[in-house]
Amino acid sequence: MKYHFRTNRLSVRLYKKSDFQIWKNSYLQLSDPKNRWDQKLRNAGEFTKQNFNKIIKAQDENIAQDSFIDFIAFDKKEENIIGTVSIMDISRGVFQNAYLGYRIFNPYWRKGYGKELIDKTIDFSFKKLKLHRLEAGIHPQNKRSIALAKSLGLRKEGYSKRRLYLDGQWQDMVLYAITSEERSINHNTGKLRRNRR
Repeated sequence: MKYHFRTNRLSVRLYKKSDFQIWKNSYLQLSDPKNRWDQKLRNAGEFTKQNFNKIIKAQDENIAQDSFIDFIAFDKKEENIIGTVSIMDISRGVFQNAYLGYRIFNPYWRKGYGKELIDKTIDFSFKKLKLHRLEAGIHPQNKRSIALAKSLGLRKEGYSKRRLYLDGQWQDMVLYAITSEERSINHNTGKLRRNRR
């Protein structure tokens, strides 16, 4: 399968070994975090070829296991990283479900990149990966992320107490979800795909 798709302004794909310098430069050019959910700045010493190769290796292993896909959103010329979107904890069999996580780097906030990226990712997940359902767990106070989920048609399904261990404590999450039928894509026919494990 080709893990690459485009939007009007983005090229969305997996990392290649030739992306090392773009990866390093994009992270080093980030400004200080603008809120508690923003990308935290990292030490410049972390951005080595050895560490980047570890990322590539983990990426390839996750793809082979059909368990986790970490897409990188580049600008159209693939000179800068705009953000990332992850399809996590893929479950096949009778479930055909995954979790959706996304992050836009703060220099590109409020420019519509989040909606553009997630909209195409949802379509890719349903049409190419043949998933039936995507879920997003969002911190109750993360109003912008909640607004983004709603604008893309994700439904609020509930409030999950102490769902994730982040920043040294168990955090509550509001759960939003969407199924393929809500994008007029029906997967009721044929054999259900199973994880390669």
